Amino acid sequence: MTRPVRVAVQIQPGGAPDYRTWRDAVVAADDLGVDVIFGYDHFHRPVMDALIDGKPVLAEVQPDVANFEGWTALASWGEITSHADIGLLVTGVGYRNPDLLADMARTVDHISGGRLILGLGAGWYEKDYTTYGYDFGTFGSRFDLFDESLVRIENRLAALNPPPVRTLPILIGGTGPKRSLPAVARHADIWHAFAELDTFRRLSERVDELAASFGRTGADIERSTLWQNRLSADSFREAGVTLFQTELTADDGYDLGALKDVLAWRDTQ
Repeated sequence: MTRPVRVAVQIQPGGAPDYRTWRDAVVAADDLGVDVIFGYDHFHRPVMDALIDGKPVLAEVQPDVANFEGWTALASWGEITSHADIGLLVTGVGYRNPDLLADMARTVDHISGGRLILGLGAGWYEKDYTTYGYDFGTFGSRFDLFDESLVRIENRLAALNPPPVRTLPILIGGTGPKRSLPAVARHADIWHAFAELDTFRRLSERVDELAASFGRTGADIERSTLWQNRLSADSFREAGVTLFQTELTADDGYDLGALKDVLAWRDTQ
């Protein structure tokens, strides 16, 4: 399957002075012709010191800043955008009943005219859980819930009346060989991963192998990674990545300059 190169931007609400400023950044990105606009599913903005092997290293201090909830915002995005796919990178399944989440996703898909991507994850940021009264549990218990929720979400989507406008693309992120990659191979239409190039190639081959064990083909699963620079993007493009994700934050005033550079690269592909 030959896929076009696409650009995604995660526009984070954390630190935005007000909702309208965040909203205006979403509209501006859509007007530029970005392919996908993501929010995030955090009740507090995580502050990270680094990202190592795709895993966040949190700063010692996690201050509270202005923030907005993602799914209610997505319903608005379905009305104020006209081009880009929309979604959250990614929804933590521990915060919502999975059948309800499927219904929310179906509804936003209809609001947007069939442009929702359903990003799903096991959850990792403990502050989101504890301050809102959810059980953080353990890595194992969160992934057990994740696996169970994926099946329930797929079953509920198949039962809803009316169904989604299109078969909802499910995005799953992660590189863990024991839990993340099998979930990707079984359920995902888009795999979002951040790893060094050689490691990514090896993991991508493993996704292909696992997909075959579930009666699928690796070509069914679009590869996605973080944008770093043009040279890196060229290499990852050769390795099979077709969705490149960058971000806009309130810290830089949602400056569109870097996004424009990524879009210019996309248009040369």
